[in-house]
Amino acid sequence: MSSYLTKRLAFFVPTIIGVASVVFLLLHLIPGDPVDIMLGESAANADRQELREKLGLDRPLLVQYGTFLSGLARGDLGESVHSGRPVRELLAERFPATLRLSLAAGAFAVLIALPLGLLSAARPHSPSDRITLGISLLGVAIPNFWLGPMLIMAFSIELGWLPVSGNGSPQHLILPALTLGASMAAILTRMTRAAVLESLQEEYVRSAAAKGLTRRRIILVHAFPNALTPLISLLGLQFGSLLAGAVITETIFAWPGIGRLTLEAIQTRDYPLVQGCVLLIAMAYVLINLLTDLAYALADPRIRLDDSD
Repeated sequence: MSSYLTKRLAFFVPTIIGVASVVFLLLHLIPGDPVDIMLGESAANADRQELREKLGLDRPLLVQYGTFLSGLARGDLGESVHSGRPVRELLAERFPATLRLSLAAGAFAVLIALPLGLLSAARPHSPSDRITLGISLLGVAIPNFWLGPMLIMAFSIELGWLPVSGNGSPQHLILPALTLGASMAAILTRMTRAAVLESLQEEYVRSAAAKGLTRRRIILVHAFPNALTPLISLLGLQFGSLLAGAVITETIFAWPGIGRLTLEAIQTRDYPLVQGCVLLIAMAYVLINLLTDLAYALADPRIRLDDSD
């Protein structure tokens, strides 16, 4: 286990550097001048030149890249061009909101998907199975940018049950979590059904049925635990997607998280802030994948994370 952790952590630094490099190059190669965006095209040339020197944009691209990497090695992500505050402070303020939203969306998806998936696997090709598969197909097909406004119109404007946007109370979390977790719930439902049905074809399940165990006990005690490995993999990937895919949801509901901060930084061409947001999301992805791999060994004792892996 320790050697496996060492190997995975050894890939952590190159991954982050690769992501940082790609983001840096894309931001600096796309058309447009952040100085024009901040000062306006009617600003005096002297003011524009002064700001460009202050931001270091007057230096060659390779020099800017070297300065960026040296700051990254020290843990210094620079200062926001728009607000003048350290990027680390802005990320520390916004990330808890995104994490809270992602956890709520993931919990909603698990609480909805696992019972529906087990119910479908218990009665395949039944009317309830067809309804569940139909609903899950809709969940995958409906995009967040449509589902979010529809939920706002239904539960906030028409019924008045929930607030439209903001982050002031637990009620503010419900609609964003439903919007963000709907697709994950749909995918997890179908995966749960498929994994359990595959486990039901194994010999140990047939032996349990021959012993007279009820189908409910066979599914919950024998089939479902052995179907956890693919579900854990899916959960890890989907939770990482929740963190990265919160941009649209946070924008719709004015949720003060990393996703909305990233969009604001892109609109203002705030190079350091965009780089910090993307790096944080990339680090979260890497850590989630590592935790997912470690969870395999807990879900399936046959898996051993040793030197031979």
